[in-house]
Formats: sequence, C-alpha cells, structure tokens
Amino acid sequence: MAQPSTSAPPAPDTSDRPLPPDRRSLAPDLARGIMLLLIALAHAHLFTLFIGGTEVTTTLLDRIATGGTVMFVDLRAYPMFAALFGYGLAQIHRRRTEQGHEWRLTRGLLRRRGLWLVVFGVAHAALLFFGDILGVYGIVALLFVGVLRFRDRTLVILALVWLPLAAAAHALLAAGDAVTGQSTLLMPDGFVNELLFRLTFYSVLVVLMFLSTVVPFLVGVLAARHRVLERPQEHLRLLRATAFVGVPLAVLGGLPLALTKVGVWTDPTPLDVLIISPLHQVTGYAGGLGYAALIALIATRLNASRGPVTNALSALGQRSMTFYLAQSVAWTVLFSSYTLHLQLTSPAVAVGIAVAVWAVTVVLADLMRRRGRRGPAETVLRRLTYGPTR
Repeated sequence: MAQPSTSAPPAPDTSDRPLPPDRRSLAPDLARGIMLLLIALAHAHLFTLFIGGTEVTTTLLDRIATGGTVMFVDLRAYPMFAALFGYGLAQIHRRRTEQGHEWRLTRGLLRRRGLWLVVFGVAHAALLFFGDILGVYGIVALLFVGVLRFRDRTLVILALVWLPLAAAAHALLAAGDAVTGQSTLLMPDGFVNELLFRLTFYSVLVVLMFLSTVVPFLVGVLAARHRVLERPQEHLRLLRATAFVGVPLAVLGGLPLALTKVGVWTDPTPLDVLIISPLHQVTGYAGGLGYAALIALIATRLNASRGPVTNALSALGQRSMTFYLAQSVAWTVLFSSYTLHLQLTSPAVAVGIAVAVWAVTVVLADLMRRRGRRGPAETVLRRLTYGPTR
C-alpha cells in the first residue's frame, strides 16, 4: 500500500514580486485588453471634435459611427477601466494582508503608488493627451485608499451617495454647453500652444473625471473582495444579470444623446438637455460593469483552452498601462500639428484608425509575452512603488 506523502505543503509566497503569468486570472487581464479597444475608439472620436470641429457629417457611415460611439463607447469604457482599477487596488491590499503586512505599510505603499500615478498622469496630459486617466486614478488612490477596509454595506452606501454628485456634474456641463452653444474647442497649432491647451483642458477635465470615477472604483473594490473576476464560475448568476441588464440599459440610456448627435433630434429643450447628459452618464456605469461581467463569462469558457487570440488579448491586458500610453503616442504622431497633422473630420475614419492602432498594440503585447518581457510602464511604476530591490 502506498504511503501517504509526508512532504509539507509549499509555503505561501510572501514576497512582493508580481504574480507569474500562469497564476494570473484570465478575466481581469482579458477585460483590460478588450477595454483598450473601447478606449481607443473613444479617444479617436475625440479628435474628430478637436481637429475637425464636428461630430457628424452627412454620410451614413459617419452617422452610424457617431451614434454607435455614443451608445456603446462614450462613458461606457471608462467606468469599466475605473472598476478594474479599484479591483486591482483591492487585490494588492488582500495579497499583502494575507502575507501579514500591517495596514499602515500597505496604506503607505498604495498612496505612494497613487502619487506616482499622478506624476505619470500630469506628464502624459502635458506631452501627449489631454484626456489622461492615470492622474485621476492616482488622486482616487490617495483620497480613497481607506475604503479598502470598509464593510460591504458601507461601500454600497458611499457609491449610492456619490452617484448624484457625478450626475449633477454632467448636468452642469451640459447646461454650460447649451448656454454657450459650443461643447468643444479646436486644438491650436504649434508645440507650445498644444501643450498649454492640453494642460488647460486637463485641469478642468480632471475634476469631472474624478467625480465620475469614484462610483465604479467602489464597485470594483467590492467585486475584488468577493473575487468575482478571479472566480467567475462561483458568481455566474450575478455576472449574467449584470451583463444582460447593464449593457442594454447603457444602450437605451445613450440613445437620446445619440439622436441629438446624429441630427435626428434637432431641438431638445433646456430641460431635455439637463436630463439627457446625466442619463447617458449614469447608464454608462451599468454598461461598463456589464462589459466587465460579459467578458468574465466569456473567460469561464476560454480559461481551459486558451487560443492565440485569447493569449494575445490577455498579454495586452497585463501591459495595459504601457499600451494605454502607447495609444497616446500614436495619437500624437498622427494628429499633432508638429507631426503628421492628419485632418481627422470623419467619425467613420476615426473608428478605422482606432481599430488599427489597437490591433498593432495587441501584436506588440503578444510579442512581449512570447519573449517574457513585462510592460516598461508597469515595471517603472512597480519599482517606484516598491523600491529598486523589488
């Protein structure tokens, strides 16, 4: 009769080294990889406004691109990314708690990470893209790190209390646009002028983005606490409900704004405007969370047999910060007045450019995966957060 094994179980990993790829959960990485496509679509569409000065032309393809972007992308991709940020922060907290680190040390580490994200974000906004989100996430980490220790009920209450603040901010913005009759400014020419434009616009945008980030961030923390994306097979009912309610709700909530953007609804009243924008933004939360849930459901089917496409998208998600910044490099090369200075006036063309840029990043991320290389931005942030010995 075979003797029972007397070998002791392996000791838990108490180092601060990043998890090896074979120990990472598929769903969060897959969600980040796909999310970068939505981010690219949203950002490319913005350049039709800041370069072309218009959202829609007379062609059918442009109208479809504009309406589809409003209903499926704008303020839908961003909440998904914000929730994943909260999810990741909560994962760091849980892992360090399991390793026996004191809360005081973990809090200091996460705030240091947030501070460096602010530095990255300001540099990114000044040099590359005015719609930076890294700095916003850094501010959220600095101010809301304490919620990682809140009870589930407290997180839910805080999210519900914060929701009207975000909606009110978008209502005020819509009201201002209605009064002035202009919702965007044209980007000026010249390196210095563009830099000043980006910093000026970012200083205003960062407030609105901060108000819009807190709710999905809190939801992400709550989801990470229950390992919803790491163990999706244990939460199938919740994921199905979130996906099959959240995504259609976001589409319906974005329809009124889409109708105004494509010129079908030409004369909304001031009261209509005050309702349409907050409705678009609030239902966007449902859409972002619905996208994340839908990807988690897909991950449960793909996890056992990952193909080359799944591996490539997961590799992109593991290096999401690097290739988020890489997208901005592409926008600078393509659209800045001191580089190629493409005159992007067609929303349909913007969709094609966004998909092409994202596809290139998928290929590059997969090449890095095959060579065992981490993303340089993730590596630098980790070293600045943990110190050079890590």
